[in-house]
Amino acid sequence: MKPSSYNALLLVDGYNIIGQWTSLKNTRDQFGLELARQTLVEALISYSSHQGYHTQVVFDAQYQQSPASQEHPTSHLSIHYTAWLQTADTFIEKRCAHYSRNSLDYPSRVIVATSDRAQQLTVVGYGAEWMSAQILAQAIEQSRSQVKQEPRQRQRRSRKDPLRSAPQSKGWVSSLDPSVRDKLSQWRHGMD
Repeated sequence: MKPSSYNALLLVDGYNIIGQWTSLKNTRDQFGLELARQTLVEALISYSSHQGYHTQVVFDAQYQQSPASQEHPTSHLSIHYTAWLQTADTFIEKRCAHYSRNSLDYPSRVIVATSDRAQQLTVVGYGAEWMSAQILAQAIEQSRSQVKQEPRQRQRRSRKDPLRSAPQSKGWVSSLDPSVRDKLSQWRHGMD
């Protein structure tokens, strides 16, 4: 899908978020950077899908001599590893600049998630919205809560609607009020 078909493009400075979230920092320190990256990506996959966002998570490769690469775990999320000596900040800023100059490619919203103040000012200058690491964490948690509540809300609605809550083996008629069943029977037999 092209970016404009999503509700928004969310650009995430991966290592900045890992460094700002206590849970991810603890995961990184106890179990390594790879697990912290995976945990962040999994949280963003669910969040992006629920919000209808296309998310690009960017990780610096500035300390590793490797070429830039991409992974696409889902249609809603891609992971970008920058090239040697390129920072995630530079990658994100170039993306924002591209979308601000190319309005046909521009999604309805571009949101940058980082707690880097200098990057915040730069991307806002390109017309993007800014979201701190803490706000992103809250948004993800709120999205998780909504996803968990949706099945319960459907279940509550079906309890209120006797036609939906009727046991399938007995058929929908058995869940009707007896006076309604009688009236339907009369109509069926041509009696008024």
